[in-house]
Amino acid sequence: MSMAAVIHGNPLLPAVGPPYPSPSPSPSSFPLSFRTHHSSISTVPASGPTPAPDALARDRFPISHKDTRSYTAAISSLGKSGRGADAAAVFLEMLHSGVEPSAYTFVAVLTASSRMNDLGLGSQLHGMAIKSGLLGSVFVGNAVMGMYGNCGAIGSVFKVFDEMPEIDVASLNTVLTSLVREGMLGKAFKVLRSVVGRECFGVKADWLTVSMILSACADCGDRNKGREIHGYAVRSGIEGNLSVGNALIGFYTKCGRVVDVENLFHGMTNRDVITYTAVMRSYLEFGLVDAALEMYHEMPEKNVISRNVLLSGLCRNGEGLKVMDLFVQMIDDGVELSDHSLTSIAMACGLLEQEKLSEQVQGFVLKFGHTANAHTDAAVIDMFVRSGRMRDAIKMYARWPSEWERDSSIICTSIICGYARVGRPEEAMSTFSRFHSEGRVVLDEVASTSLLGVCGTLGFIEMGEQIHCHVVKTGLKSHLEVGNTLVSMYYKCWNMRDAVKVFSDMATHDVVSWNALIAGHLLHRQGDEALDAWTRFRKSGIRPDETTVLLVILAYRFTGSCLVDECRRFFSSMKRCYNVEPSLEHYTALISVLGFWGFLDLAEKLIKGFPFASEASLWRALLDGCRIHSNTAIAKRAIKHLLSLEPEDAQTYALVSNLYSASGRWHCSEEVRDEMRSKGLRKWPSRSWLIHDNEVVTFYTRDRSHPQTKDIYSGLDILILECLKTGYDPDTSFVLHEVEEHQKKEFLFYHSAKLAAAFGLLMTKPGKPIRITKNILLCGDCHQFLKHATRVTNREFSVRDTSGIHRFSNGRCSCNDQW
Repeated sequence: MSMAAVIHGNPLLPAVGPPYPSPSPSPSSFPLSFRTHHSSISTVPASGPTPAPDALARDRFPISHKDTRSYTAAISSLGKSGRGADAAAVFLEMLHSGVEPSAYTFVAVLTASSRMNDLGLGSQLHGMAIKSGLLGSVFVGNAVMGMYGNCGAIGSVFKVFDEMPEIDVASLNTVLTSLVREGMLGKAFKVLRSVVGRECFGVKADWLTVSMILSACADCGDRNKGREIHGYAVRSGIEGNLSVGNALIGFYTKCGRVVDVENLFHGMTNRDVITYTAVMRSYLEFGLVDAALEMYHEMPEKNVISRNVLLSGLCRNGEGLKVMDLFVQMIDDGVELSDHSLTSIAMACGLLEQEKLSEQVQGFVLKFGHTANAHTDAAVIDMFVRSGRMRDAIKMYARWPSEWERDSSIICTSIICGYARVGRPEEAMSTFSRFHSEGRVVLDEVASTSLLGVCGTLGFIEMGEQIHCHVVKTGLKSHLEVGNTLVSMYYKCWNMRDAVKVFSDMATHDVVSWNALIAGHLLHRQGDEALDAWTRFRKSGIRPDETTVLLVILAYRFTGSCLVDECRRFFSSMKRCYNVEPSLEHYTALISVLGFWGFLDLAEKLIKGFPFASEASLWRALLDGCRIHSNTAIAKRAIKHLLSLEPEDAQTYALVSNLYSASGRWHCSEEVRDEMRSKGLRKWPSRSWLIHDNEVVTFYTRDRSHPQTKDIYSGLDILILECLKTGYDPDTSFVLHEVEEHQKKEFLFYHSAKLAAAFGLLMTKPGKPIRITKNILLCGDCHQFLKHATRVTNREFSVRDTSGIHRFSNGRCSCNDQW
């Protein structure tokens, strides 16, 4: 049966590694007529001119009598030691000497050219193998496929495979490796079924085939194909192979349940350090930190890889303190530390956010003798940022060796992420723009994820769309983290439709993916859609986490009808059904739902019976419900609790001041504000911004710093006059200063959101929606003003504040005046 009957088409395939044969052929004679062509093999990738054959013999192969075997041994030895250029030169000297190469010789020199990625030399060797008749040997064909794969000539790999008259399991594994590396798992299964299923050429899949395909299924999250391969391994009797067992553990870690991993582990008769490490990694992936630590202590043998897996896994689970305890124990035991170990230790220290501890870790890294390593230094920079040492992070970046251009992108990315983490997204974006124009940062999956997060924070959808195009072109979209961040970026940038589309197009999902989708619906106040996504989430087989449960509770706040009873039932079942212990955030979310729907008395009663009754966030949630329903009696009690719980909190002082101001007790309000100033407490200033010409344009209340301030204020004054004609009535209760009524209106008219709206009207094309982001809750007067502004200007305004997204159009808001 020909290979053409097995495989249809000739697709582009990825690079392959060296083949796996154990050849034992009888070498064919080398045709004399072809010796006139061997001089074309003169492109040896080495510096300087090609040495003469005699010089090659003396310098590289000092043997007096040389035959095919001695030449082949020399070429093979040089190739394996990484001296590919020397191996090719010896092969050239062999041709000059008239010694005929054997099949073994071709395998050796093809392997050497493969390691050098010398496609020109490899192609000529391929031609020589054809003319010599040696390509009919299966192991020579495998070597040719390996050479083409490593040199990037992927189509040629498949072409050689298609034309081989005979194949073995090494041939099959070489082609499957190519398809898997290209991400063409479906095509790989087609090849596997065609060759193995029909028993073409008597080839059967071995342990290497099964292990490789299982790893590919794990990487792409293909649960069904992985289980099919597992079934084949059982039927063919190779399930007991140690490598297959380890691959199965890796597959079920990503595409199964922890019980599947445990059943495999307990059923294995042979285990090694890789097995124990794989199970430990599985526990860490499933969040079972204690089980992972127990497995680590029970391991009969530990190596640097197993220790590093534990350290990095604990970091991913936020267990910084456990990492530091393990680190101290490793130091006491005299365990070898690698750069990977230091990277995890710096990351753990960053999680703890302790400045003094970060200084000690920094000193240890220096004392350890650590040299410039991009990954470790990036972790140290992140540690500085998290520990409040942004200035030190910038200094460390400035000292990074300029000649290390290959790894400079990692360091540049860490600085960009640092700015984003400390709440300076504009500097993160400007730093990226500068680095990108200088060619100092590469948009890999880490940089893309960080920048997409910054775009979401700023509402910079234009830049987010450009990065999206980049990740599609470069294949980064297949990375789960990148896909998750794309979903988040789009819904934060007012585009829930594209967020849903990106989610639907993702090849695989995890709990973060589903959480992002549900959170997006909540930001857009789409509670029913969020609950629908939750229903689909439960059917996916992925285990929800604490964040999922929190988002589901909050979804009941934005449903089209009151579903408070259903929300309370869900809250009561979270521990029983999803093994999630209710935390302060879950209790606060429940109070928020009750307050939104007007169950204020019930909410107050429940707070007093909660285990977190002394937490301020519960009373703030109740106070928010009082604001929505104008319940001053319960609001005063909530304020009283807040004052007793957080007497030194600036937001608490602001709430008290606002309460006095709203009741007309201006003297008391000013006294509270004077006390705030004397204690150095400052309320977070109101800020609104929008994107114009790829720049963030920011406004504060009564801001006059913009170069076009005169035009902005003139345009806003005209807009206010027109809105007043349509019935806009300024609500001066939102002015918290004791001034005359006309002065209150002046304060009110120049809130940051109004200034941003006026700027947007001046600078954007007619008909284009104006998108504004605000760092605090939109005040009631600005909300009323924007509704009237949509009628006057016939424009749409979209405002994202801390409560969600408001869409103003035709005199209405999507929040139905409840936010």
